[in-house]
Amino acid sequence: MRLPLLLMLSTLLLQVSVDAYFYFLALRQRPQSQWPKWVLRQGVFFLLYMAVFILLPKRSDNDLLLHISMWMGFIYLSIYFPKIIAALISLIGLALRRFGFQRKINILGAMIGLLLFVGMWYGALVNRYSLKTNELEVKVEALPTSFEGYKIAQISDLHVGTFGSDTTFVSALVREVNRLEPDLIVFTGDIVNRRSSELLPFVSTLRRLSAPDGVISVLGNHDYGHYYNWDTEADRHLDVEQLMDYMIDMDWELLTNSNTIIYGQNPADSLVIMGVENWGEPPFPSYGDLATTYSMVNPKSVKILLTHNPMHWAKYVAPNDTLKIDLTLSGHTHAMQIAFGNVSPAAMRYPQWGGLYQSGDGKRPLYVNIGSGTVAIPMRIGATPEITLFTLTKK
Repeated sequence: MRLPLLLMLSTLLLQVSVDAYFYFLALRQRPQSQWPKWVLRQGVFFLLYMAVFILLPKRSDNDLLLHISMWMGFIYLSIYFPKIIAALISLIGLALRRFGFQRKINILGAMIGLLLFVGMWYGALVNRYSLKTNELEVKVEALPTSFEGYKIAQISDLHVGTFGSDTTFVSALVREVNRLEPDLIVFTGDIVNRRSSELLPFVSTLRRLSAPDGVISVLGNHDYGHYYNWDTEADRHLDVEQLMDYMIDMDWELLTNSNTIIYGQNPADSLVIMGVENWGEPPFPSYGDLATTYSMVNPKSVKILLTHNPMHWAKYVAPNDTLKIDLTLSGHTHAMQIAFGNVSPAAMRYPQWGGLYQSGDGKRPLYVNIGSGTVAIPMRIGATPEITLFTLTKK
């Protein structure tokens, strides 16, 4: 409890400091206008606004209250983040006032703040509903002849709870994946935010995903119910089982530290899809058991591993040259929902945050899909929702 309280107090202190700075700046530059009063009024308004936001439950049973809280948090962030940047730039102008640059730097700060505000709302209202398909050719040593040109579509991190019961975006994603005509569709975890009931409005929509070899899925950290306040641990387990039942109803094959074999036109040709449960980082438990999953298959077979968190690959797959895993597919990072080309704040947390990565010997590649949904903040700046289409070819 101490950390959230400290963050809230720090946020309020920063808010008051920024508003006070702009108030005295307006008072100094336009003392006879209504501008200083307006700045003061909006500062008081947002203090009250933050008080309401803080009092709203953050882990309520009521999904509507959580959506209200999410959007209130985003509105606040979209206003105060640009204001903080504008204030910092203005302070630079204040330091350079003797050179006559203050007014120009203040204008520059205001323009940058406005650009940030527009960019954040574009990310919330437009870009997070867009779709980008990345197509890659993956060269696989010893690929059976039957699987030359085999196509796999990967989607990840839908977080359908953020959409409430609105299936518009998920329907568009399903149509686009089906349009690509993949041989196999894989989902690499985090289909919900907190509990299985979020998936119910989307079951019939996701059931329409279609590929000759079906849809194969693994679970992500959000799919185990650790973000919800359950009365008992048994209730959480029952909810995870309910989520699995929904996936069965969607005709998805869920791999939980297990594997499935796809046979080619030649019965001797096969492709193994391995799927581990979520390999978690503290404070969440780790359910993934790669050793057991790997032990179930022929080491010489061509294998594709589905594991939600790319850190699992970094710690256990990439450095282990005894493992023959031809391709690992992950999600989880979302690119922190902000990316400009190959630059993302996610790189500070995840060395492998989006795109294709190679092990040291180049034999165990990883691809990280940056996901389709959003969590916590309903916005994607640059990190456009992703569908990945892999075409397998023999090295």
